Amino acid sequence: MFGGGGGGLDPRKMQQMMKQMGIDVDELDAEEVVITKSDGEKLVFDNPDITVMDARGQETYQVVGEPRTTEGDAGGTTAVESGDDSDGSGGIPDADVEIVAQKAGASEDDAREALEATDGDLAAAVERLQ
Repeated sequence: MFGGGGGGLDPRKMQQMMKQMGIDVDELDAEEVVITKSDGEKLVFDNPDITVMDARGQETYQVVGEPRTTEGDAGGTTAVESGDDSDGSGGIPDADVEIVAQKAGASEDDAREALEATDGDLAAAVERLQ
């Protein structure tokens, strides 16, 4: 059907076909992805491989990596394994504050405020500061 026996399409050919159908595929550089389940459990992917597929305005994200799980609690903090814990203000880890400040080009105080306003969501905090 698609020519010789090789067992699949050439990746370049596949990308050309997707482009013709109006589908863009890009890699996204991310340090961490956190998925919060309805029961409060969190899946944390450190240094995941993320592929974004845009099919005529509808974006689909594929996250590949090995998650670690943490239990959420009512106080909004989690037992996430990190060498750099919170300094006690609002349960936001210092490492998260530094990441947001660096990515958004903002001060650490502004980054902490944005993280508190977004319940610790790094991506939303960066977006809020930009």
